[in-house]
Amino acid sequence: MSIDAILEASRAGMQNERLRLDLASRRIAAANQPIDPAALGSGATFAQALGTDLGAGLGTRSVLDPKHPLADAQGRVHYPAVDMVQEMTTLLTASRGYEANVRSFNVLRGMLLRAMEIGAK
Repeated sequence: MSIDAILEASRAGMQNERLRLDLASRRIAAANQPIDPAALGSGATFAQALGTDLGAGLGTRSVLDPKHPLADAQGRVHYPAVDMVQEMTTLLTASRGYEANVRSFNVLRGMLLRAMEIGAK
């Protein structure tokens, strides 16, 4: 395996973990954002109702709050059913994965720089 391939694997790993961090943090941020009942009632998918891809694989939870402006006919307000434990676990594992990729990238970069110093002497 070439050095470039190893560096590219580390870069790809960092990008993947950054995307996992971004999605988990967006889901956590959207957890308490009510969903428009008109969007859900029109046959739109949950992801379309949120207007993002955050809803992929998520259901909804409803809370009885008849005075809320987005309450449906039964007085229920719908929210994304975000599993906070799962999302926080994803944040933790993605953060550690990112750190591991950064460390491996930096170690290889340091080895390359040291090899160039040795070759220059």
